Amino acid sequence: MDDPRPLRLFGSELSPFSVKVRSYLRYKRIPHEWVVRDSTTLAEFQRHARLPLIPLVLAPDGTAMQDSTPIIDALEARHPEPSIHPSEPALAFLSALIEEYADEWDNKPMFHYRWFYEPDQVSAADRIARETMPGATEEALGGACEMIRQRMVPRLSFVGSSEQTKDLIEGSFRRQLAILEVHLAQRRYLFGDRPAFADFGLFAQLYQCSTDPTPGALMRRSAPGVLAWVARMLDPRAEGEFESWSRLEPTLAPLLREEVGAVFLPWTLANARAIAAGEKEFSVELGGRPFSQETQRYHAKSLGALRVRYAGLVDRSALDPILRATGCFEALQAAA
Repeated sequence: MDDPRPLRLFGSELSPFSVKVRSYLRYKRIPHEWVVRDSTTLAEFQRHARLPLIPLVLAPDGTAMQDSTPIIDALEARHPEPSIHPSEPALAFLSALIEEYADEWDNKPMFHYRWFYEPDQVSAADRIARETMPGATEEALGGACEMIRQRMVPRLSFVGSSEQTKDLIEGSFRRQLAILEVHLAQRRYLFGDRPAFADFGLFAQLYQCSTDPTPGALMRRSAPGVLAWVARMLDPRAEGEFESWSRLEPTLAPLLREEVGAVFLPWTLANARAIAAGEKEFSVELGGRPFSQETQRYHAKSLGALRVRYAGLVDRSALDPILRATGCFEALQAAA
């Protein structure tokens, strides 16, 4: 019998991967306690964390899990209903592909906007300081805000954000919003009237953007439907069924073609190849623009996991034509 005691989810309101797992737990109605990792809970977090990263899910028996996608995969095996995976294998894989895109590429515009522009830097640093230092004086908070900015702004290079790549990253964000605004006008969630795996990953990044001054203002001007979906995903519900690909294709295929196939997969392939060659940096042309950054080993590992998921499909007769039509097929083959 399952332990009736709640899980403890250590996270932060400003962490996309934390709110991703929290949204999933709320959807499944899995008893849990939201624990902000602040000065009062840091010692407990450190006792259980293998890495200094949130989210961390702590079970009553002391078992700890980190990394949002494996956390959700493990919990889904224990709590299969209502499923976050469409029963049609092709749709289930497309959902996982979009979830991967969200975690690995959509994190770039989120991080870029938060730490590239001064108003966003100030807003985020202030919220982080207030969340992690409960009871601190305004003077102490002011000093902490400046320290946070000094620590985080140089990390823009980790996601490839620079003056040279700014337009590419921001263009990807605006294009994604335009596609989703049309797609979500016809349904409550990405794959129909109940959330799929993809919803949790994509919402988490866009929720963060909605709370920051620059991307938040852009979303309010141009993507009210996306904002409404983001609000639904804070406490999602199964309000209907998943749709067929024939219904989804007209408005979801553009996301796969213009973002996943044209931007994300070429980038992650270039990263994987650079790592295989022992290179520390790589450059790739995305949409006719150059993009350069340091290699990221986790991204290569994540691409490998996606390929394993693809290879595990017994019947790909419905999926492969979609992948070919959207420019996603080649990247999923075993050899990069």
